[in-house]
Amino acid sequence: MMWTKISIDTSCEAVDLLSAFLDEKGVEGIMIEDNVPLTDEDKEAMFVDIPLITGEDDGTARVSCFVTSEQTDDPASAENVSFDIESLKADIAAELIRLKEFIPVGTMNIETSVTEDTDWMNNWKKFFKPFRLYDNIVIKPTWEEYNDKNTDDIVVEIDPGIAFGTGSHETTKLCIGQLKKYLKSGDSVFDVGSGSGILSIISSLLGAGFVHGMDIDAVAERAGKENAKLNHIEDDKLVFTCGNLLGENVIGKDDSYSLTGAYKKQPDISDNPYLNRKYDIVVANILAEVIIPLSAVIGQYIEKDGYYITSGIINEKEEAVKQALLSNGFKIIDTLYMGEWVSIVATPA
Repeated sequence: MMWTKISIDTSCEAVDLLSAFLDEKGVEGIMIEDNVPLTDEDKEAMFVDIPLITGEDDGTARVSCFVTSEQTDDPASAENVSFDIESLKADIAAELIRLKEFIPVGTMNIETSVTEDTDWMNNWKKFFKPFRLYDNIVIKPTWEEYNDKNTDDIVVEIDPGIAFGTGSHETTKLCIGQLKKYLKSGDSVFDVGSGSGILSIISSLLGAGFVHGMDIDAVAERAGKENAKLNHIEDDKLVFTCGNLLGENVIGKDDSYSLTGAYKKQPDISDNPYLNRKYDIVVANILAEVIIPLSAVIGQYIEKDGYYITSGIINEKEEAVKQALLSNGFKIIDTLYMGEWVSIVATPA
């Protein structure tokens, strides 16, 4: 199905009224872009591994939506709502002129572009090619051919889907390097914030005896399981679960929050059998804002002579993470840098 993206250049003041107008017209999935700074509450509710970059707040905004002039055969489908594109553009222009009498509406420029729905899910794949890390680890997307395998290569088949983790980001590369350095054959590994499962899978392929990957997102749990199958790793060697070590996790309580202020209704972890043990290595490639509170609870899952490998730490947060680790009974033994990112390895003191 072909979709038309309609983008309207307007003002922040007009965004809500224009969005309500589009909603009344039957438009779904409105996207708003502006330079309004995020509040501390906004930042706490986000789990990202890159710095949040915003421009200067100049009062401008762009409202975009995707609509189609085609209809599906399924009358119950959300995609069955079709539009006369030119008529909709004219209605939007008329509404902007009406609003202009009361509030600033910006330039009122309206742009359109056409895309196919398959592009949304798959276009990014053409930029994800096989690549080599640390001499013998090859990250290979499932849809790509790879014919340069050496005899000692560890080839990781990966299809991240919409879960985070392709291995190409510096934070993930740092973790992979630290796993190669500290993981011994037969070790147990706990991957906290497992995403696509790439670190869990690499741990298993590096010789770990048992790996448990856990993420707060059920989508990531499914992605990890699917990627484990792609790499022919048995269930007794690698398991994925859904849970949040920072959540209240109160059974039957509908308004439980994580300590970082994100994700209501956390999955209960009280009956997770893989949390009733300690691991030789715990790896957390998340971000500093999560690693800091996590340092207060993670120690119960690490063997006395085990390692806590952290990454996802922007360099300006390095000292804050180190202080959190030291304050919670850890000894820092290794710090590795790549670009503006930091990996810190600690052991129970």
